[in-house]
Amino acid sequence: MQWDKITNIILIASFAVLLVFVILALTQWIKRKSLKKTDKELLWFPLPLVLMVITYIIFDKFLICNTRPDGSGEASFPSTHVMVVATIFFLVAIILPKYIKSKVACAALYVFMLAFISLTCVGRILANKHWLSDVLGALGFALIFAVIYYLIIRRTKHAKHLQPNHQG
Repeated sequence: MQWDKITNIILIASFAVLLVFVILALTQWIKRKSLKKTDKELLWFPLPLVLMVITYIIFDKFLICNTRPDGSGEASFPSTHVMVVATIFFLVAIILPKYIKSKVACAALYVFMLAFISLTCVGRILANKHWLSDVLGALGFALIFAVIYYLIIRRTKHAKHLQPNHQG
């Protein structure tokens, strides 16, 4: 099997994982009959994904840094496959312990996610679609998006604990 196909399968798998969390958020919203009662981690999940899309548009349409090594002339920085896969799996890694209580299960899923991210990074280079700088740039952006997400959900949790209890 070609590396390009392998990385495409991993990309699709990452979208399937994302879909699971979208369904979880929608289920909570419907069952709890209020968006305010939906887990904050799920409500903030789209923000880093929107930042990712904006980053893709900027670098694909306006700020073309370099082109693919295969000579196709397409923009290659940052690697979209790596950015998408890493962003989704980094976000999932942040909130996974909330939904899966078993530390062993979480650890196993972390290993699988890290393996998929690594395979995508290596695969895009071996498929001659990206330079190392494209892959590292994509990982950097994914890490930035994950840190922003982490800081926001940490802040919303902290703010929730600071609110006075107004029960009478």
